[in-house]
Amino acid sequence: MPRRLLLSLLPLGVLALLVSFIVPASAQAPQQEKRIALVVGNGNYAKEPLATAANDAGLIAQTLQAAGFDVIGARDLDGDTLRRSFRDFIQKAEAAPADTVAMVYFAGYGIQLAGENYFIPVDSAISRDTDIPIEGMRISDYTRQLASLPLKASIVVLDAARQQPFIQGGEPIAGGLALVEPGLNMLVAFNAAPGTVATNEPGPYGLYAQSLAEMIRTGGLSLPEVFNRVRLRVSDASKGAQIPWDAQKLQSQFTFFDREPDAPAAQGAPDQVAAFRDKPIRDLGAQDAFNAALERDTMQGYEDFLAAYAADPLAKRVRAILAARREAITWRRTYLADTPDAYWSYLRRYPRGPHAADARRRLVILTAPLEPPQSFAMLDYDVSPPPPEEVDYVDRPVLYFSDPGFGFEPTPPPPVYFLPPPPPDFVVLAPPIVTVGLFILPRPVFVPIPVFVRPPAHVAPPPNNVVFNNIHNTTVINTVINQPSAAPGSPTAAAAARVATSGPALPPAVAQRASLIQQGKMPLPQSASINPAARLGATGAIPANSAPNALPQGQGLPRANSLPVPSAKGAPPPPAGAHLGTPPAPQGGTPGVATAPPGPNPPGRADNPALLSSKPPAVQVQPTGKPEERERRGPPPPAVSSTNPAAGAAKPSVVPPPPRSQVMRPTAPPVRSAPPPPRPQMARPAPPPVRSAPPPPRMAAPAARPAPPPTVMARPAPPPRPAAPPPRPAAPAPRKCPPNAPRC
Repeated sequence: MPRRLLLSLLPLGVLALLVSFIVPASAQAPQQEKRIALVVGNGNYAKEPLATAANDAGLIAQTLQAAGFDVIGARDLDGDTLRRSFRDFIQKAEAAPADTVAMVYFAGYGIQLAGENYFIPVDSAISRDTDIPIEGMRISDYTRQLASLPLKASIVVLDAARQQPFIQGGEPIAGGLALVEPGLNMLVAFNAAPGTVATNEPGPYGLYAQSLAEMIRTGGLSLPEVFNRVRLRVSDASKGAQIPWDAQKLQSQFTFFDREPDAPAAQGAPDQVAAFRDKPIRDLGAQDAFNAALERDTMQGYEDFLAAYAADPLAKRVRAILAARREAITWRRTYLADTPDAYWSYLRRYPRGPHAADARRRLVILTAPLEPPQSFAMLDYDVSPPPPEEVDYVDRPVLYFSDPGFGFEPTPPPPVYFLPPPPPDFVVLAPPIVTVGLFILPRPVFVPIPVFVRPPAHVAPPPNNVVFNNIHNTTVINTVINQPSAAPGSPTAAAAARVATSGPALPPAVAQRASLIQQGKMPLPQSASINPAARLGATGAIPANSAPNALPQGQGLPRANSLPVPSAKGAPPPPAGAHLGTPPAPQGGTPGVATAPPGPNPPGRADNPALLSSKPPAVQVQPTGKPEERERRGPPPPAVSSTNPAAGAAKPSVVPPPPRSQVMRPTAPPVRSAPPPPRPQMARPAPPPVRSAPPPPRMAAPAARPAPPPTVMARPAPPPRPAAPPPRPAAPAPRKCPPNAPRC
């Protein structure tokens, strides 16, 4: 009997069983989805620091870790390191499998110029518009590369639409970020709508980052739904002062988290939600119609609201939103055309608009006159010209929805059945744990995720991710992630010992630079020492009702971006991982996990430069002079507060000296054959001042204290050389050769 006929006679169940044996198991198993992310928070700018940028990046990085992303992140990056980190991330995405989701989150200052968006490094020296393309990082150069990769999805979030402090004179530049069109399988999101800016917040976290983290953790929401609900949450919490924006061209379904079948509903009844989303705006009440238009965030939706509720107090606010979007679309079409006719067309519509100066710059570059001729080909825009009532909102470089001169009506809250209030433990987040190490992102206090919210089963577990593996485990969350104070030998301590750090890893380019700085081969970046008030946001020291740069009275500056002093030859090496954000284990702690126990000065911090004290840092008097002179003078005076040295000198803070067994000292002073090269002056840990009570018993000290490394002291002068060398001895008389030996 032919084989084909035999197979046709077999039952379908038998055929399926045969196929299961023939087809390998690997071909049947679904491909796992890999997730990677790059997170950067730049806040320590010289001109005007941002109190929440680094904290926001730390919060988003931790949330993405919980969702199964392999996250690399850093704070306060300069231009070169920032660009290298982005290039390395794109190479990582190129090497990833096809079913990969890549996400980028940048918090800091963003500037638009001539239709392009630039993310500003902390070391940028921008004083005029021509400096922006040189100093800033053009985002489109990297998003185009991401869009060209065969990824399942790519997500680019710019939490950077703020009023820029760099250019204060000359031709104005448009405020906020420029409207862009995402590539295929890409979503692009801004913290504020194109052409608008968000206000700087005192901290500890920004409203946009906290809302984004909340919606990611909700679970069961598609990617567009996440950002639609973020827009509603931010608008409601800011009373309309900040309206986020996003655009997407996604072809695949993606969810950060799934919800269990028996989980409480994330929204109200399905028919209510469907009516809110799909019902014509004219059939809704004025307040629901406003939130429906905001959730849809389209020109048509805003125009439908004005057609139905032109006399409502909310119509004034909707006109401002519509005016900003109309102008942004008009400029986008103008910039893409990039012809004199296009720029004359824009100036005809918006002679004093946000991009009027950009249009004139491009006309100069194109060697075209600023004034249009009597007749020219008007560009055919796909949006109508602005009506007279919209011109007032865009007749300025920057649009603030919070401008009190507009007299906007406060925004109504969204319906509870569509957007429930945030979880109680996520309304006010605790300040992040104090960070250790240069470039390290702040580590937020992790809030356990509800047990009915889980990462999708098809997500590939990221390597060495303690957050992803313990999103519901309150014991590990409390003792390892948030406060790793478990005693050595306990199960939680053994688990923590296998974890290098609960925070994201540094990008390779950043880790390399941090290592070179630690070794003294590169100077300390300026951003590590400027504007220390910007770091107060990392510890929650800024009161909610104070200015971002104001210092609390009587409080010092926490070193949230510190770095241990570089080691020298002959000196003990720094603790392992100190420059990479992995602090050594304190007494009774767990190696490789940062400890944040309560109390003003926990053990193991007073004598370890890689660990931070919760007390204000002190100004240390550097030893000077020769070693024998320092021995005669004795120990230096007690340290004083860096905020008020005079008051600190009158009443110095007394810190108990650490046990001698915890202090590592060199066995002998290092000897160098040549003077060391000049190094940046870096604050050394202050020696413990003498307290009134007798100190605890100490180990026997050597007779002579070895001198500190020569990197921070003057090298002893060499001994004087003699005026003239001593006379050489006379040459010996030649020996006589024995007989029969003519030469010897």
